[in-house]
Amino acid sequence: MIEIKVKRLNETAKIPQKNHNTDAGWDLFSSEELTISPNAKRFVSTGISTEIPDGYCALIWDRSSMGSKSIHRFAGVIDSEYRGEWKVILFNHSNNDYKINKGDKIAQAIIQKVEDVSFLDVDSLSDSERGEKGFGSSGK
Repeated sequence: MIEIKVKRLNETAKIPQKNHNTDAGWDLFSSEELTISPNAKRFVSTGISTEIPDGYCALIWDRSSMGSKSIHRFAGVIDSEYRGEWKVILFNHSNNDYKINKGDKIAQAIIQKVEDVSFLDVDSLSDSERGEKGFGSSGK
């Protein structure tokens, strides 16, 4: 088990939590109240900063309950060297205002091991069954 140091930046900040031991993601909470207008994005403060061990990162993902309300997070990667506040960018795809209260779950973080790799500049690649087939190549 790895340990991640968490610093609360304000009195409303909550440390990431899991509801069940088997959950892949750690819930992230809003430390502020705000409204996201229809077809708009907002940065939402979590009120935390972290010290993630070298060789790991945090990936920010949607919560399915928010997706069902047409709220989507933009991609986010928290690197091990980042010490600033975790903020989550949320977009409201609906036609209605979406209110977020202090303490609301807004996203989830998955802690990921980061492999050290080397990219090699080559003139050709080996053939594969899939080849260059991309978007939609596996059918509906």
